[in-house]
Amino acid sequence: MPHTPPPRFVRTDGTRFLDGHGLPIRFTGVCVGGWLNMENFVSGYAANESMMRASVRNAIGADRADRFFERLLTAFYGESDARFLGELGMTIIRIPVNYRHFESDTRPFEILPTAFDHLDRAIEASGRHGIYSIIDLHALPGSQNHHWHSDNETHVAQLWQHPHFQDRVENIWKAIAEHYKNNTWVAGYNLMNEPADESRAVVGPLYRRLFEAVRAIDPDHTIFLDGNTYSTEFDMFDAEPWENTVYSLHDYVAAGLGRGGDYPGYTDGVWIDKDYAYQKFLQRSEYARKTGTPIMVGEFAPIYTGDERKDAMRRQILADQLEIYRDNDVSWTSWMYKDVGRQGLVRVSPDSPYRRRFDPFIAKKNRLAADQWGSDRLGGEGVREVSQAVQDLVAREFPNFNPYPWGRFDWVATLLNNLLFAQPLAQEYADLLKGLGDDELDALADSFSFEQCEVAETLRDQLVSGQDAEQARTA
Repeated sequence: MPHTPPPRFVRTDGTRFLDGHGLPIRFTGVCVGGWLNMENFVSGYAANESMMRASVRNAIGADRADRFFERLLTAFYGESDARFLGELGMTIIRIPVNYRHFESDTRPFEILPTAFDHLDRAIEASGRHGIYSIIDLHALPGSQNHHWHSDNETHVAQLWQHPHFQDRVENIWKAIAEHYKNNTWVAGYNLMNEPADESRAVVGPLYRRLFEAVRAIDPDHTIFLDGNTYSTEFDMFDAEPWENTVYSLHDYVAAGLGRGGDYPGYTDGVWIDKDYAYQKFLQRSEYARKTGTPIMVGEFAPIYTGDERKDAMRRQILADQLEIYRDNDVSWTSWMYKDVGRQGLVRVSPDSPYRRRFDPFIAKKNRLAADQWGSDRLGGEGVREVSQAVQDLVAREFPNFNPYPWGRFDWVATLLNNLLFAQPLAQEYADLLKGLGDDELDALADSFSFEQCEVAETLRDQLVSGQDAEQARTA
């Protein structure tokens, strides 16, 4: 039976959330990542979204490229996806969005007439199945962090350096607040995904500015604020929390990522087990616990490799995290919902037209470690006879070099693997679309529909088990 819109807005009540009926709720759900903010490891392309789209336009023409991407976005999330999540007992989705859906770099400050088309469709479909939505601005003008997921073509987060970009972010949030101020299926607004302000001087004042701009238009919706340095540091916030505000942390366990070792076991010389994961969670949630606000883990979960020995350990990481969250009354949105087979709850079928055409290309990306998140080849080192020599050279010549945010190894790997190879790989991806008819392009896009995907059953069962008992029984 379709759900009617709740009469009230989601809001905080001390350490709890209250749902749209005023009842306490521990939210559990998924991030619909790689959709309105496309990511290379999610949908199989190379580089960052804007470079990839430009390459495809050059290859097949602007009109056909726009038609292809519009169809892919329509297929990626719709009624069937919302129904599936609702039947699992999920109560919330977090929707990452690229600012380019709201405005063009060629006409800044002008909100596009199509800005809310896909968001509206997803929020309405999810609401019909009892699922709330968090709108997450995942890629900001100028890029708020150093990596591909802020649609960053470089390794420089320019948002913090240029007031022009900050002005545009405020304008976008004013438009979002105006559009959704009366929508009770919207749980709230995630103002910036994973900011990374090395100076630590801009992020706090910018958050205050955006908060006040939204509140002047929409006094009711809950505000979600990610900590600095990829949502792990919260020292820039006031001692007193802001009203109806959640300080959302991201809680990845290093052993579950590309360079991860055994679990329990050593990763980069550090012993990581359940106790270590719990201590990291306590560290990252300290501000929320100290201020008596709800604890929300906006992203977590390991990456799977296809190696059963490793993946069994990755599943144990997830089990341990879900137990920690249950024991500490934590709401969460797992990263992530749908992809081509690395981490998603739902995965594009290997027999689909898209996977049949692009799997060899994806294998090449993995061999080159060109996707920072989606590659496990030699822990992100790629072609070792090249990468190790560069890593050793930088370590030898600059032994004290420890760049923000993640140190020398990540800095070298980003520039060498994830940027140097990005442009030729983006062109190679686009070339695979050349010569295809409209029906063939449609078939590639439709591969992302729920009907052409497979459910990762073990992951599904684990996420259902991580819900509250009543939700799990319903599912």
